[in-house]
Amino acid sequence: MQEREILDIFIKTGAYKQGHFKLSSGLHSGSYLQCALVLENPVIAERLCVALAQKFKAQEPDVVIGPAMGGIVLAYELARALGARALFTERDDTGKMTLRRGFYISPNNKVLIAEDVLTTGKSVNEVIELLRRDSITPIGVTSLVNRSGGKVNFGGIKCESLLNLSIPTFDPNDCPLCKEGLAIEKPGSRK
Repeated sequence: MQEREILDIFIKTGAYKQGHFKLSSGLHSGSYLQCALVLENPVIAERLCVALAQKFKAQEPDVVIGPAMGGIVLAYELARALGARALFTERDDTGKMTLRRGFYISPNNKVLIAEDVLTTGKSVNEVIELLRRDSITPIGVTSLVNRSGGKVNFGGIKCESLLNLSIPTFDPNDCPLCKEGLAIEKPGSRK
């Protein structure tokens, strides 16, 4: 799939939004990508994830893991395309990323991390830290969209996305959209 085709899918499904948004990272932006609106259609989700899985098929991952909320559906569809197990992490009562629900990853598993949108990489870095506590180094990180303009880095871990964009983000104290008085929305899942 070509990036223009993928961007068109985001536009046609209403997943590429314009306005004034507070991102999960706390940064502000004039654009937001609501991947849930793309992934709600199983035919589209499968098609995107099959294309994304091709980028890691040669590494033969055993487990695909995604941080809740955005990575859950993506991890499941990628795992299906790769013939792997699908897991997700979630935050405990203290806000710390953890494996729950009886999920377990063996140190010899080849683990691929899946996230819907990368902006700062905070959730993915928390998953990497969780895995490393159990002496697991992931084989890669994948996402539908990397909106960081190539700035996000996971310490040499391979990172592949279907759509790469450079969308400006702003510190809340220096946000031109706030200065214009535009109402802000917080559509992300992190509190």
